[in-house]
Amino acid sequence: MENQLHARDKVGVQDFVLLEDFTNENAFINNLKKRFQENLIYTYIGPVIISVNPYRDLNLYSNEVIEQYRNVNFYELPPHIFAIADNAFRFMREECKDQCILISGESGSGKTEASKKLLQYLAAASHHTPSVENVKDKLLLSNPILEAFGNAKTNKNDNSSRFGKYMDVEFDFLGAPLGGHILNYLLEKSRVVHQNHGERNFHIFYQLLAGSDKKLLEGLELRRDPSAYFYLSQGSCSKIRSIDDADQFSVVEKAMNVTDFTEEEQEAVFTIVASVLHLGNVGFVEEEGQAVVVNDKPVHSICKLLGCSYSTLMNALVNKTIEANQELLCSPLNRDQAIYARDALAKALYERLFTWLVGKLNASLQSRVRKRKTLMGLLDIYGFEIFQRNSFEQFCINYCNEKLQQLFIELTLKSEQEEYCKEGIEWVPVEYFNNKIICDLVEERHKGIIAILDEECLRPGDATDATFLAKLESVVGKHQHFLSHSTASGKLRKTIERNEFRLVHYAGDVTYNVEGFLDKNNDLLYRDLKKAMMVSNNWIVKNAFTSEELFDKKRPITAATQFKTSVSSLMNILMSKEPWYIRCIKPNDNKWPGVFDETIVAHQVKYLGLMENLRVRRAGFAYRKKYEDFLKRYKCLCPDTWPSYGGSAKDGVKLLVQYLGYKPEEYAFGRSKIFIRFPKTLFQTEDEFQRYKHVLATIIQAKFRAYVQRKKYLSMQKSALLINRYWRGHLARQMLERRRWAVMVIRK
Repeated sequence: MENQLHARDKVGVQDFVLLEDFTNENAFINNLKKRFQENLIYTYIGPVIISVNPYRDLNLYSNEVIEQYRNVNFYELPPHIFAIADNAFRFMREECKDQCILISGESGSGKTEASKKLLQYLAAASHHTPSVENVKDKLLLSNPILEAFGNAKTNKNDNSSRFGKYMDVEFDFLGAPLGGHILNYLLEKSRVVHQNHGERNFHIFYQLLAGSDKKLLEGLELRRDPSAYFYLSQGSCSKIRSIDDADQFSVVEKAMNVTDFTEEEQEAVFTIVASVLHLGNVGFVEEEGQAVVVNDKPVHSICKLLGCSYSTLMNALVNKTIEANQELLCSPLNRDQAIYARDALAKALYERLFTWLVGKLNASLQSRVRKRKTLMGLLDIYGFEIFQRNSFEQFCINYCNEKLQQLFIELTLKSEQEEYCKEGIEWVPVEYFNNKIICDLVEERHKGIIAILDEECLRPGDATDATFLAKLESVVGKHQHFLSHSTASGKLRKTIERNEFRLVHYAGDVTYNVEGFLDKNNDLLYRDLKKAMMVSNNWIVKNAFTSEELFDKKRPITAATQFKTSVSSLMNILMSKEPWYIRCIKPNDNKWPGVFDETIVAHQVKYLGLMENLRVRRAGFAYRKKYEDFLKRYKCLCPDTWPSYGGSAKDGVKLLVQYLGYKPEEYAFGRSKIFIRFPKTLFQTEDEFQRYKHVLATIIQAKFRAYVQRKKYLSMQKSALLINRYWRGHLARQMLERRRWAVMVIRK
């Protein structure tokens, strides 16, 4: 990390803890911008990495780069997602402790790509045997299936994940992958029946139409034209320039084959997808207050594909059975109710298919080996969302982000405190905004917003979204983080409509429109439609709609409570592991490479809580380094430690610090590390080192020249001695010959 400190004016600092004006948001954003303009998309905040989406290929993820980052100290090389992956992998293997990497950011910031790169690194860094390669293939190819069924084009992102995903990858003690397990959260199933202008439904619908062969298409009674289907034509955007749907369908088919999907299972899956499309084309008119199906051809197609009774399904689409005084009564639906029932069935079919797919992938990824395992968790979850119109989905997503922020700050403080205690440095408690008050406002039993919402959904009588809002105002209206049109005062009241409430989140104020809250929370599917699905010949559908569900007298758990339970379970999973963080940022709204919009980035910096994180990290000492590493780098600056120091590294650093004139308040000595409080102190030391490099270069040059000349001299000396020896030998032999001749002459 220190290698680039001298270039900080051009490329910024690699670690925000070394930012001098660390409380200034403009300085923070300017540092990100400097690095982005130099194609340096990664920056640290201590062990947290910030990733800015470049919207183009920078060739940062080749096998050569993977090898470069393998088994290397975290700060030794420039910031990179592979550095996080390598450190987490080595900690897991060496300490046999479960790790998790949390990826967060808003749609279009690069979360999905980041999770792919992490899997790529883990696959490359681990052992290579045929059985291990098979597990790696399954882990890597589970992604295309989940993306096809769980991702969609939005106005912000061509490949937006419309669900939260947590994947555990299991490793043995040698670091070889054994298997994995996937948990999914809050699939945006409303997208199945409605898309905003410029957006698409889930990818798989378009992939099936574009990539399937003629025989499969005819068997599913589909046409290639997406505009022929109501559920695909609302966004007026059936094609994406950056995605080839036909090619992607081939990738999905290959992935299904590798992850143990049988031909029958694949056929059942595509049959359900086709049935959802046909369902969207079932239209209604109203006659004498009752809904009537306009064209029954789509209904025939659905019954043929799913193998269910035409009369049963037709009846279920326009009627509902209600129970009164232990009697079942048939009540006809009007047109709006019939459309609601049709859409509810489409959403239920798709959601249950998605749940089955995740279960199938888990069965394929399940480890067959009974060994001790350590886990590497990857969490790819939606970031904080603030739209023009925020509804139930945004409420749930932002609640999840509040919980993650609470966990993030707690674990960051905890890790800092643990390091200080371990090093024997005094820990000074850090003041920070504790968002527990907001989490309690949402989730508190009996008094929280979720509890009030459930109560309105369950109570007898005419409960509506308006009565829910009125109940909120009476129960939590005086809460400091809650506002509505009735409870707000002055100018604020004009900014909130009568059917809205506002929550003051840690990341900013979000105004929610209550319209649809009760319906989405109830998530009801009429029993007649359930009955129609129960007799289906498609075994995925048949298993998804069980008779127990039909005859269970208990009220189904509401969507908000289910999500709350899932989030609580996720928090427990994350608390049991050693966390690492990747914060993803998108530099502009138009997906343009090289464009850095400071306003958009500032908004994300705020709601990702990056300034709060930096403040916590900088509460004590900005920089810490092991004595051995610090001495190795800077020993040339002190005559007593250069060129080598015979004592302990700690004593050497003490001499070095004393010689450099550090003030007592600028540093502290831990048991194994030196702690430096201010970045300025480190910068001065590094700048001095960079200046002294020239002196060192001259010394090294002189020493090398002396070495070369001495080597040349010794070579010449050796040559001279050799010639001298041979010449003397030659003269001695001549003398010997003359003497022999003289002796012979005398004898004669």
